[in-house]
Amino acid sequence: MSERFYLYDDLVDTKTRFVSFVGERQRFDLAIIQSDRYYGKHLVLDIQGGRFAIIGQDDLEEPGYLEYAYKLDEEDAQELREFLYEIV
Repeated sequence: MSERFYLYDDLVDTKTRFVSFVGERQRFDLAIIQSDRYYGKHLVLDIQGGRFAIIGQDDLEEPGYLEYAYKLDEEDAQELREFLYEIV
């Protein structure tokens, strides 16, 4: 049996916020994780959709990023973006 080669194996403290809200057309169930990793960005998990992304202010301003990461149309992505602007 071969020996496992770890790139890293760290245990870090995190702060996790669970948020559920209803937009105009869709419900969002999110876990927002903060840690010292990812250069100050947040790990945002869409619990219902099974998707996640590492998000910072610059990502919210990137056209099409939320649409791509969470497989949303433009209107639903804008609702999520407006909420995340309050968090990030």
